Amino acid sequence: MSTESFPRPIGTRRRFSALLAATALGVYLLLIVGATTSLTNAAASCSTWPTCHTPVDPLSQTELAIAWGHRIAAVVVGLLVATTAVGAIFGDVSRRVRATLVVAAALYAVQIGVGAITATMGPDAIVPGLHLALGLVIFTGVVIALAWDLEIATGSEDDAIDSPEPLEELEGGSTAPERTLPTSRLARARLTAFAYFKMMKPRLMWLLCLVAAAGMALAAAPGPGLEIATIVATLGGGVLAIGASGTFNHVLERDVDQKMSRTADRPLAVDLIPVRNALMFGVALTAASLAAFLTINRLAAALGLAAIVFYSVVYTLLLKPNTVQNTVIGGAAGALPALIGWAAVTNEIGWPGLALAGVIFLWTPAHFYNLALAYREDYARGGFPMMPVVRGETVTRKHILYYIAATLVSSIALALLTDLGALYAGTVVLFGGIFLWAAVRLHFEQTEAAAFRSFHASNAFLGAVLVAILFDALAV
Repeated sequence: MSTESFPRPIGTRRRFSALLAATALGVYLLLIVGATTSLTNAAASCSTWPTCHTPVDPLSQTELAIAWGHRIAAVVVGLLVATTAVGAIFGDVSRRVRATLVVAAALYAVQIGVGAITATMGPDAIVPGLHLALGLVIFTGVVIALAWDLEIATGSEDDAIDSPEPLEELEGGSTAPERTLPTSRLARARLTAFAYFKMMKPRLMWLLCLVAAAGMALAAAPGPGLEIATIVATLGGGVLAIGASGTFNHVLERDVDQKMSRTADRPLAVDLIPVRNALMFGVALTAASLAAFLTINRLAAALGLAAIVFYSVVYTLLLKPNTVQNTVIGGAAGALPALIGWAAVTNEIGWPGLALAGVIFLWTPAHFYNLALAYREDYARGGFPMMPVVRGETVTRKHILYYIAATLVSSIALALLTDLGALYAGTVVLFGGIFLWAAVRLHFEQTEAAAFRSFHASNAFLGAVLVAILFDALAV
């Protein structure tokens, strides 16, 4: 890694990878700024190119600043793209990485020409959307080149798990820790109550409720605002739906949970709660969830029921034990709260709600693959064909970068379909950069700690973006 196989000042492959990551983030920043320029009509503040001469009556100082920011960012990013292409041409990279970066640099030159024509002759002088489309292609190419380069630099050809080592059995022949029930009735009641609460998977609730809240905020932004009753019923129904899904998941995976160290102490795995009681609890939560959603409208209730059935049956029984794409397809369960939030306000499914659901859907593999890397031995013992188990760690790390790129692109689509502003754009760029940095670092460190760091970075990215949506959409 320390051998200088690239021209100075790049020098080492680690620096080249850092340059590639910076270039990808720079292109993404330029896309966000360009989209903001287009949405605010800031381009009208500059009628010349490459300098920015304002018309007699400029739109405003804000639009002028956005237009200048776009021009300056284009220069800086252009230097990054050119430096990366030169480093690939003269450095020790694979042929496909070199070709991809050279094509990206050539397309960037074309994009400059398109931008010049658009600035001087107006947006109708050339194919609408061509400037943005070229930017998306360049960004995708740079991220793919980064993933390919890191695969060669840090990966192994075959690091899948053929036969996992069995989990160490404790005394008595069980993999689950032996539980001693307290003698006090009050203590037993507390333990049982906490077990029921644990079955509801409370860790998932805050993020999924935030997704639903963002969906409601986007739907209410053009209108008079949100009613307290709608917020309470939507979030309350969402919490109950998540609890029902988690409970059914605990019931259906109770035998497999005993084989995995991180799940061996779950309530049903240690027989703390009878299966019949857990099923009745799940049904009661489902009924309560539907009742809450029905106070809003039938569409929200139907989507809530679909979320419970999809996670409990489609994901848990069909996808998770049978296909390596379980996490990808299963992302639909996490995306549904965005549609529920939108439908709770509008009683329909609209494009902004679908765009937000798309961001969640594409974010899910980039998020969960980190956890799968950290617990891949556990998943192998459980018999789950997770990506790190079947395809190996190298392929999984590469796919994390793919899905980060897809998530960031979908974030642009969300911005184009809504009135989200500078707070949203800045948050996506900042936390997207942190997420990308953690994923690149994971390639070099390849430790459980690095996988968890990337996992937490993914949580921080989505949480921050959803909060930014709430503030931007509701103009708080």
